[in-house]
Amino acid sequence: MKASCTVDLKIIMKQFHNLTRLFFSTKCVTPVRLCCNSSSVVSKKETRTASNQFKTQISSGPSFHDFFRGLPASPKTTVSDVEIEDNHPYLSAHSELGEPRKVYFETYGCQMNVNDTDIAWSILQRSGYERTSILSEADVVLLVTCSIREKAEQTIWNRLQQLTAMKNKRLKSQTPMKIGILGCMAERLKKEILEREKLVDVLAGPDAYRDLPRLLSLAEGGQQASNVLLSLEETYADIMPVHHSPQGHSAFISIMRGCDNMCSYCIVPFTRGRERSRPASSILEEVRILSDQGVKEVTLLGQNVNSYRDTSEEQFCGDNSTKLSRGFKTVYRPKLGGLRFSDLLDKVSQVDPNMRIRFTSPHPKDFPDEVLHLIAERTNICNQIHLPAQSGSSRVLKAMRRGYTRETYLELVQNIRSIIKDVSLSSDFISGFCGETEEDHQQTLSLIREVGYNIGFLFAYSMRKKTHAFHSLKDDVPADVKQRRLEECINVFRKEAARVNATLIGSTQLVLVEGVSKRSAKELCGRTDSNMRVIFPRKDDAVPSVESNMTSIMAGDFVFVKILSANSQSLRGQALSHRHPKMQSALLSNN
Repeated sequence: MKASCTVDLKIIMKQFHNLTRLFFSTKCVTPVRLCCNSSSVVSKKETRTASNQFKTQISSGPSFHDFFRGLPASPKTTVSDVEIEDNHPYLSAHSELGEPRKVYFETYGCQMNVNDTDIAWSILQRSGYERTSILSEADVVLLVTCSIREKAEQTIWNRLQQLTAMKNKRLKSQTPMKIGILGCMAERLKKEILEREKLVDVLAGPDAYRDLPRLLSLAEGGQQASNVLLSLEETYADIMPVHHSPQGHSAFISIMRGCDNMCSYCIVPFTRGRERSRPASSILEEVRILSDQGVKEVTLLGQNVNSYRDTSEEQFCGDNSTKLSRGFKTVYRPKLGGLRFSDLLDKVSQVDPNMRIRFTSPHPKDFPDEVLHLIAERTNICNQIHLPAQSGSSRVLKAMRRGYTRETYLELVQNIRSIIKDVSLSSDFISGFCGETEEDHQQTLSLIREVGYNIGFLFAYSMRKKTHAFHSLKDDVPADVKQRRLEECINVFRKEAARVNATLIGSTQLVLVEGVSKRSAKELCGRTDSNMRVIFPRKDDAVPSVESNMTSIMAGDFVFVKILSANSQSLRGQALSHRHPKMQSALLSNN
């Protein structure tokens, strides 16, 4: 509220003290004396007189308003007259004095953590913090962490040791550095992180980012501050993330949080909680803002992105049940009502027909035909689907509680390819899961060969506490066997990816330019619709534009590139022209 509305607590207490003394003085009230001596017994008439006198004094005594006498008068206001300010009394004086604290972020793990970083930064920016990209300048260092595998957590522990050493070497004349852990690792290891060598000042789980200003304020006072409570409702729908992409041409949009699948190996339901979907209106507003800012590509994010179900509006709450891919099942009951992923994808794709749309990470169970037909129909929805298999063995898939068999998965692959022309597939695989035999491993290798992915994410199994596998299964595959099987999977995957990518040689691909190649300043790089990395010489960066003039290629441009060579990791080619609607169909029809 405005300063004129502020009440001085000291003045109130002084008034209260004075009035209390006045009220209880002997001059205010005539006491009624009761004794056993008959000569001094008070008559009923005298008692009644004293009682009436007491009531008269009470009624003429101080009222509530007398406690505020002597305070500066303030004009009467209505709610509509009051200017509401976003005042937070727990904020540090740095913001008040024009000396904002500088915060430095380090982000680990999945793209969801990238989006969480943007949300956390948006909240801190509102509270007067500044962001720095120089670690030595930082007053606050926040690590947005991943807990999906043991190796990811060990990376964070090592980094905390480094940061603590830097913190201890900081000059006493400088502002003390505070270190915070955000995200999944904060949720999973809250007690251990706070107690282990006192490396951390602030701990905030994935649903507690709104509390960061208060937590940091407590840390400035020398306390360890923690909030790792999970929420059944938090989607940060009212927080517009401050996107921090270096190129500024692509962005990630969180559309749902948490997961209900309860795969036996996965820690996500325990670190990010139950599924809840962000209202479609909030998502569409963010897409429109990004389009106005010139963003050329957005990726819709979620732990199980295609199980999106918005029930925020009454019109969405029907009695229709969730549709799954044919032959798939879940560990939970069918969910009723809500605006589904196909509906959201339809709306998002219509905001800007020139904006490329992607989504990750989906679950194979949530690809009903209407989603596939929509992808095939809309030119700005990428013809690339991430289809995590995790294993090629039906026996292992059952132990993983994935809800499908090898045969069901392959039927889905066939259905996808029959509906979406030139679709590219990527996948996830885990080597050495509990009870995996050599025969199970060979079935995984054969699945990789049979499907033919062009992008893959492969890992050795890492047991996580709290999961179903931790409580019910035995991590009985030796570490060296896991590693050997992983290497074999990677080798087969790369061989098949090279074969798939080689079929693109001679074709013309629409590439969104990301900037200069990391390996050479003489080359540019970008990504195709299928999310393949394409590298082409910078000497060709002057190509025909819409007006047939030669213009330079810049980051964020869509360029047609003819593919000249390929390997398992990337494509190489030569730029032909900037994208133009009349040229696009002609160029692509020649492929």
